[in-house]
Amino acid sequence: MSDHARIKGHTVTRTVHIEASRANVWKALTDPEVMVKWFGDSVAFATLEPGATGSIDWEGYGSFPIEITEVVPNSSFGFRWSGIPAEELDEYSTHVRFTLSDAGTGTDVAVIESGFDTLPGGTRYRRARLEQNREGWDVELDELAILLEGVTE
Repeated sequence: MSDHARIKGHTVTRTVHIEASRANVWKALTDPEVMVKWFGDSVAFATLEPGATGSIDWEGYGSFPIEITEVVPNSSFGFRWSGIPAEELDEYSTHVRFTLSDAGTGTDVAVIESGFDTLPGGTRYRRARLEQNREGWDVELDELAILLEGVTE
């Protein structure tokens, strides 16, 4: 399917190739009704535009607030989100940016999550958050590919 997510400095990066159109990948990344099929158990935000706020919820974990930072249709989507369940974004948030590019008959999806270097709590906490999120992007992006490609094991 693709390489695993990697930690580079204070960022997590991963690129996956998905045999689906950019339009379909974009919809899966930005439409709450499709997002819940691969990312979170509940997703809500007011509008798909920079400055819009909402949350991504995981049953058993809690609600993670988000604020959309970038929307370039079929190209790039960014948001800040809380790394811990919270009422609103605070100093524990990081930034996630997806970029889409044509690749053969499908689409390459790259994710970069940054901002771990400014988290409070010191080096050990930052490294733990980096590692948790690295593992998370492996799981979530695999689920995205399976959803869009209709792959069944």
